[in-house]
Amino acid sequence: MLSTQPQLLRLSQGQLHLLEICPRQFQHAYLEQLHSPTEPERQEYRELGSRFHLLVQQQEMGLPIDSFLQAEPQLQTWMKAFADAAPEILASATDSYIFRESEHYRSLQVQNYLLTVVYDLLIADNQKAQIFDWKTYPQPPNQRQLEQNWQTRLYTYVLAETSDYLPEEISMTYWFIQSQQRPQIIKLNYSTAQHHQTGDKLMQLLSKLTAWLEIYYCGEDFPQLPEGSKACQYCQFAKRCQRTHTNFEMTSAVKSFQNAVDNNLLNLASIQEVSLEKK
Repeated sequence: MLSTQPQLLRLSQGQLHLLEICPRQFQHAYLEQLHSPTEPERQEYRELGSRFHLLVQQQEMGLPIDSFLQAEPQLQTWMKAFADAAPEILASATDSYIFRESEHYRSLQVQNYLLTVVYDLLIADNQKAQIFDWKTYPQPPNQRQLEQNWQTRLYTYVLAETSDYLPEEISMTYWFIQSQQRPQIIKLNYSTAQHHQTGDKLMQLLSKLTAWLEIYYCGEDFPQLPEGSKACQYCQFAKRCQRTHTNFEMTSAVKSFQNAVDNNLLNLASIQEVSLEKK
């Protein structure tokens, strides 16, 4: 257990997602940095997805990637499918008035928390700002689930709060690289109403976190889910929380959910923040 509370706690969409699911799991995974070993197959797939993101970033920067593609047939397949479906995304910008950057980092301080986001690609001009995100798992959620996901909510919220763009001038587009025969695109337009809703939701969640941190640094644990909660059946901390279940077999849906949680907890890259204003 930590003995003192940091002055400014950094939070990503993954931490907000975990905090909303289960405060006690947030304590174990984020504050205490406790993690169970990752299955080799899942770890290998996660690393492959990270390499894909890196290759897209390198291509965006004008660096050669052919040698990497030749060594990784799966990455070569993904990049070809992506290039065929979105040549305009992979092509470098020629208009000097367009802001374009891969792995673009932004942060926003709210209360005693630093909300951080990293956009796979951000393209902006004097009329609109577009956030792009690449996903390498095959089955995309539906649009409603994406809209409610903390990644969508936080990424659009932070951009609206740290730039001159109105919410209606911001969009977020997900590319699901492995979806069926060709990448699937889901574009979500932002709005002022959504911005206010996200702001209210953030204030509520951060206020709860502040209260839980106060008791945590006095020696008490974060709240648990009620005993018998289904979420505890697939939680890696079930035994630690005395929430073990016998004769329970993971379903594919449960595994997919755990994969999503794991992916959300990846470390953020330390990239210098760039101011973004309309031109």
